Amino acid sequence: MARKPGTQAPRLDAIRLDDLVAGDPETLRSHDVYEGLRFEGADLSGRDLSGVQLRECAFDDLQAHDASLRGATFADVEIHRLNAPIFSAPRAELRSVTIDGSRLGSAELYESALSSVHISSTKLGFANLSGANLLDVLFTGCSIDELDLSSSKLNRVAFVDCTIGVLSLNHATLQNVDLRRAELSRLDGFTALAGATLSSGQVADLASSFAEHLGIRVED
Repeated sequence: MARKPGTQAPRLDAIRLDDLVAGDPETLRSHDVYEGLRFEGADLSGRDLSGVQLRECAFDDLQAHDASLRGATFADVEIHRLNAPIFSAPRAELRSVTIDGSRLGSAELYESALSSVHISSTKLGFANLSGANLLDVLFTGCSIDELDLSSSKLNRVAFVDCTIGVLSLNHATLQNVDLRRAELSRLDGFTALAGATLSSGQVADLASSFAEHLGIRVED
């Protein structure tokens, strides 16, 4: 019998940000394109940047409270130490993006497209990725209170050394989604787990929930 192929890991493109020019966050306007810039200590509080395109840019110590980034495009962008009680970027496109050492209270990324994205050492309160498309996305060392992936499509997505309070997968489509190194407290949407990889320990921990979902009575 042929052996089934293993779970495919995310394939992340290398980001090369050489010779960046210092950018002024006050110049950022919606529906514009910005390339080859580095922003340090930027404050985007209350800014409407819908449709803005950031290419080959880096942000350090970024503050963003109630900033609207609806439909924005981020390509080859590095974001370090983003502090955003409310990060609103629905229907955005993130391509070759890294987010590191950040704190996001509420991240509204529903119906967005994420490709070759690495989120590391980041605290997320509520992450709304419902209806999103995730391809080659890696979470490492993240603490996530609630992650909503309802109706999303995921391929080559992995969680490494992450804790997730509530993971919602209702009506999601999964392929090569590696949850083995994620600590899950609660999982909603068992019927969408096809295409995910779990450890034997995780399956044992979720056994009672699986039984309840399937209407199985367990008695000793």
